[in-house]
Amino acid sequence: MSTLSLLDLGFFIAETEASPKHVAGLLICKTPPKAGPGFVKNLYREYLTFTDVKAPFNRVIRFSLKAMPHWEPATSIDLAQHIFHHRLPRDGNGRQALYDFVAKLHVPMLDRSRPLWALHVIDGLEGGRFALYQKVHHAYADGVTMARWTAQGLAATPDQLELTPVWSQRHSGHGERRKQASQELMQSLWKEVGGTTMRVLGVGRLAAMLLLESVRLTKNAIALPFVSTARTPLTGQVTPGRQFTTAAVAMERVDAIRARTRSTLNHVALTCLDGALRRYLQDQGVDLKRPITIQMPVNLRREGEKTAGNKIGIIQVELSPPTDDPYVRLRNIGFSLRNVRTMIDSVAPAGIESYTVITGLVAQLAELLKLSNTLPPMGNTLVSNVPGPKEHLYVKGARMQEMHPISTLPPSNLLNITLFSYAGQLFFGLIATDELPNLQRLGDYVQEAFTELEASVRDAHASLEPAVNGSPTGCGSPPHSFFSVLTARALTALVLRRAGGKQGAVRAAWSRHRLCRPALAGRVANQQRVEGFAHGLGQRLPALTRRRVCRMSSWRRRRSLRSMRAS
Repeated sequence: MSTLSLLDLGFFIAETEASPKHVAGLLICKTPPKAGPGFVKNLYREYLTFTDVKAPFNRVIRFSLKAMPHWEPATSIDLAQHIFHHRLPRDGNGRQALYDFVAKLHVPMLDRSRPLWALHVIDGLEGGRFALYQKVHHAYADGVTMARWTAQGLAATPDQLELTPVWSQRHSGHGERRKQASQELMQSLWKEVGGTTMRVLGVGRLAAMLLLESVRLTKNAIALPFVSTARTPLTGQVTPGRQFTTAAVAMERVDAIRARTRSTLNHVALTCLDGALRRYLQDQGVDLKRPITIQMPVNLRREGEKTAGNKIGIIQVELSPPTDDPYVRLRNIGFSLRNVRTMIDSVAPAGIESYTVITGLVAQLAELLKLSNTLPPMGNTLVSNVPGPKEHLYVKGARMQEMHPISTLPPSNLLNITLFSYAGQLFFGLIATDELPNLQRLGDYVQEAFTELEASVRDAHASLEPAVNGSPTGCGSPPHSFFSVLTARALTALVLRRAGGKQGAVRAAWSRHRLCRPALAGRVANQQRVEGFAHGLGQRLPALTRRRVCRMSSWRRRRSLRSMRAS
C-alpha cells in the first residue's frame, strides 16, 4: 500500500467527466523503409506480450472511509483493456484528421477500477507513418517524470529492435525502496516537524507577498491570482469535448534569438505566446488593457532528483503589457520571469506546493458551483514547459519524428498550452474545449509571432551593426557630442513621462538598446554604442513627440527643440 501526496490526491478531487485529469503524448513515427504492410499491427501485438506490469502502471486507487486514499497493486491486469489498435481511413488520414481523432480519445476519463493508463496504436497515416497516443493519469506522475519514462522506453538508434514499453520497466521512486523510504520518513518525527515548519513559513511568506502586492506597496514582486477578467474566450466553465492542434519552431532559430538577446527558452516562447494570444483575442473582439496572466507549473525537485509522483508548484506569471513591438514584449516578460525566479528562490518548495493546493481548491470550488463564467479565474490560461530528448528516438527501427504533449485543463481555463522540445524542434501542444473558436488559427499565430520576434531582433541588431564596424551613425553623419547624448536621453525620459506610456516606438528604441547592449559587450566601444543609439533616437524622436513637446511650458519647449536639432 502506498499513500498519495496531497498534490496527487488533488487530481482525483478535481476530476470530473467534463474535466478529466489525465495527460498524454502523441508520438508520430515513420515506418522503417523495409517494413512490410503489417508492421504497425505486429507492433501492437508485440505490445500485448509484455504482461509483467511494473509500478506505478500496476496500481489502482482505493478510497475508504477507514483510511486515507492509497495505491494498491491490481489483482490482475488485462492488457487488452489498456492497449488498442486503430486504423484511419484513406480519405481521413491527414494531420488534422489525426488531431481530431486524438482529441476524441482524450475526452473520456480513465476507469478507476483498473490501472490508470492506456496506449493507442494508430495506423494508416499519410506518408507511411503511424502514431502512438499514450495517456496516463496525472496522479501517477508530473510531465517531467512522464517525459523521462517515455524516453527510457524508446531506443537511441534504429538498430536497437528490442521493445521496452514504459509499463514493463522499473522506475525510480516506486517499489520496495520507496516503501522503505516512506516508513523511515514516517518514523522520523524530526523530519516531519521540520517539513511542516518550512511549509507553514513558506505559505506565510507567500501570503505576506500577496498582501503587499495587493495594497500596492510592492510592484510586480508576485503576480496576484484571481485578478484576470472572466470575460474572455479563454476562460469560463470547462465543458466536455476537446480539440487539439500544434505548432512547431526549429530550436536553431530559438537559440539564435536567445544568443542575441541573452534570454532563455521560456522568455522567447512566452513572448510568442503573448503576441499570439493577444492577436487571437482581438479576432474574437476582446482587447485586453492589462497583461495576460498565465499559470505556470514549476519543477520543485532538486537537481538530479528523480522521485516519483508530482512535485510541482503552479504560480501566476504576468506577461507583457499591451505593445506592438515584439522586442519590448520580450524585455517585459524577461523582467516578469526574473521576479518569479526571485520569488521561487525565496520560498521553500513545500510552501509553494501548499500554495498550489490552496489556490487550486478555491478555483475548483468555483467550478463545482458553476461560477467560472462569472468569477475571475486564477489566470487566462496555463502554460508549461517540459524538456524532452535532444536526439531522435526509435520504436522497432521506426524513427519518431514528432512528440506532441497533450495536457489537462485547469479549473476555469478552456485552453492549456504545453511546450516540449525534441530533436531540434520546439513543439507547442494546444488542447482546449471544443467551444473555443478557431483553435487552429491560434496555432498559426504562434508561428507568425515567432517570425515577427525574429525579424524584430534582426532589425534591432542590424541598426547597431554599423557601430560594430566603427561607424556609429551608419549614414555618414558626424559623431555626436557627449552633451547631445545626455540631452537626448533626458528628453526621452521627459517625453515618456508626458506620454504616459503611449509612445511605443520610443520605448522600443530604449528596450532594444538595453537588450542589445549585453550581446555587443566587448565588441563595441562604449562611446560608439552610446553615440549610435543617440543618432537612431534623434531620427525617431522628432516625428513621434512633437505634439507632446509642444504642450510643455515655453522655456521647456525651446530647450527641447534645441536638443532635437543638436542630435
